Amino acid sequence: MDLGLQGKIVIVCGASAGIGFESARAFVAEGANVAICSRNQASIEAAANALDPERTGRVLPVAADLSDEPGAAKLIDAVVARYSRIHVLINNVGGPRPGTFTALDDSAWQAAVDLTLMSAVRVTRLALPFMREQRWGRIVNVSSYSVKQPIPGLMLSNSVRMAMLGWAKTLANEVAADNVLVNTVCPGWTRTDRVQQIFTSQAGAAGTDVDAVEARIASGIPLGRLAEPNEIASAVAFLSSERASYLTGTALAVDGGAAQSYG
Repeated sequence: MDLGLQGKIVIVCGASAGIGFESARAFVAEGANVAICSRNQASIEAAANALDPERTGRVLPVAADLSDEPGAAKLIDAVVARYSRIHVLINNVGGPRPGTFTALDDSAWQAAVDLTLMSAVRVTRLALPFMREQRWGRIVNVSSYSVKQPIPGLMLSNSVRMAMLGWAKTLANEVAADNVLVNTVCPGWTRTDRVQQIFTSQAGAAGTDVDAVEARIASGIPLGRLAEPNEIASAVAFLSSERASYLTGTALAVDGGAAQSYG
């Protein structure tokens, strides 16, 4: 299926590894020009080399910390300087630290809000005028299936991602008349570095090994396994495309059936 992304200008945040990197790979395969971002210069340069070994200029690496306003501005300024336009924005950052309520102080809560919610708010605020002016845009937020079914031990993620979902749904209503579509992808357990860290933490707390933790998690997923990052990326690419022209305000669980809620 041709997704109609040839020549589109796409920004993928958190793209040095995992879901972000695989999403960027999907856009490159569709013929888009892709700006990729992460905090670490060496990591994002390595990702750009992997995505565009011949360095044709279709992949722009930007090192920026999106948890603050200058980082968001640095990313958008670099994209506009290179490409002049923005068609697609993928809001994707690493999740906040694990922990139960009593283990988290105000600074942990503020850091989670800045990373998970405000990074998307700030980058979107800067990218949105380009989309509205050309009357075509796609904003896809990568969240978690925890917005459908909270995950024990992830108090910050469960809470702040719900705020992000409310923001996205409200924004979708506000910008639909300009043909800017806003959707959220909610991955289940996916084989990423962050999930590996969570499994390692759970294994240590339970006095077991990582394989046993993964087996326990997988047993609660109807498909019986974790997702691979490219499986989540396929949903991200579709929601960013011409083919998704009548989808906005949705929260799509890509979780192997793990969440037991409807919708």
